[in-house]
Amino acid sequence: MTPEKPNLKPGCPNFSSGPCAKRPGWTPDVLQTAVLGQSHRGKEGKARLARAIAETREILEVPKDYSIGIMAGSDTGAFEAAMWAMLGPLQVDVLVWESFSKGWATDVTKELKIKANVMAAPYGELPDLSKVDWSRDVVFVWNGTTSGVKVPSGDWIASDRQGLSICDATSAAYAMEIPWDKIDVLTFSWQKCLGGEGAHGVLVLSPRAVARIESHTPAWPMPKIFRMKKSGKLDTAIFEGSTINTPSMMCVEDYLDALAWARQVGGLQGLIGRSMRNLGVVEKWIAANPSFAFLATDPATRSNTSVCISLVDPKFSVLDEADQKVKIKEICSILAKEGAALDVAAYRDAPAGFRLWCGPTVESSDLEIALEWLAWACTKAL
Repeated sequence: MTPEKPNLKPGCPNFSSGPCAKRPGWTPDVLQTAVLGQSHRGKEGKARLARAIAETREILEVPKDYSIGIMAGSDTGAFEAAMWAMLGPLQVDVLVWESFSKGWATDVTKELKIKANVMAAPYGELPDLSKVDWSRDVVFVWNGTTSGVKVPSGDWIASDRQGLSICDATSAAYAMEIPWDKIDVLTFSWQKCLGGEGAHGVLVLSPRAVARIESHTPAWPMPKIFRMKKSGKLDTAIFEGSTINTPSMMCVEDYLDALAWARQVGGLQGLIGRSMRNLGVVEKWIAANPSFAFLATDPATRSNTSVCISLVDPKFSVLDEADQKVKIKEICSILAKEGAALDVAAYRDAPAGFRLWCGPTVESSDLEIALEWLAWACTKAL
């Protein structure tokens, strides 16, 4: 049955997986209190940065003995700083199941030139987590932003591990449960689940990670932007608001606004609930539309933020890969022209399909409407 062209449009058609949709009700007016034209090292600037760290700890429920720092270069900068500062003493396992985790494997093996065991799985699947060797440092993403596949829990992470668990959680933090006792290093960007502005990353370190930084001197030169040690000890000032380089205080103010909204919707559990409801909307829609399927093959590993959808209509499946990507681009152009859904094409390195951000800042009602438009646009294009 051919769906009719929908009559309604989403209140917000933004479904990009980064930068992600702003929180509901956001306007530029929230930035009027930003500390602008002043040094970030001045009293007011440092107070804002310290507040951002404190409220991050509160909302994410980070243990008191973990250190939280604001870093340059978004999640990428924070994660690179962690790898450059801490890897080297032990062998490394790197888990790969999408493009960003593949990038970390490249950095470990080609740039830092560490002999690593790279455990890879195709898009839509996870490597065999039972084969991870916890006598080694382990580098992984919590949620595969470009594959829509997440780890099901932290049960696979050894409590008595010798190595460090080094986790890129950029599309998981604020939308998924993080078992902090299983995490030594965690990074994210506030541009994801809280819809903040780009360019800033957050680095969270356990006491074990701090001990590694203090005991280990990397064999490679350390760029200033990655240096977290001073006189042989962790430079604690970085984790109290004295950033290594100059942050955007406007972006910091925007993050503080997002954190205030997070508190209003119920904190971490409220945020997770909003994202899970959005996943439920997609699950219900796919169950009613057999021309679509989740890229994630196992429901237990299905992301509730970067939801990746395959088009399995026979008219599409017979096309070769290049033509499939052309067809997806055509469908997304129709959606954009109609103002119904923006930035919903799968990541360029992923299989042809769609990716809709379903994180906490997305309203379920907007998602429901956008999916109706997606079904209509696919029928129109095919």
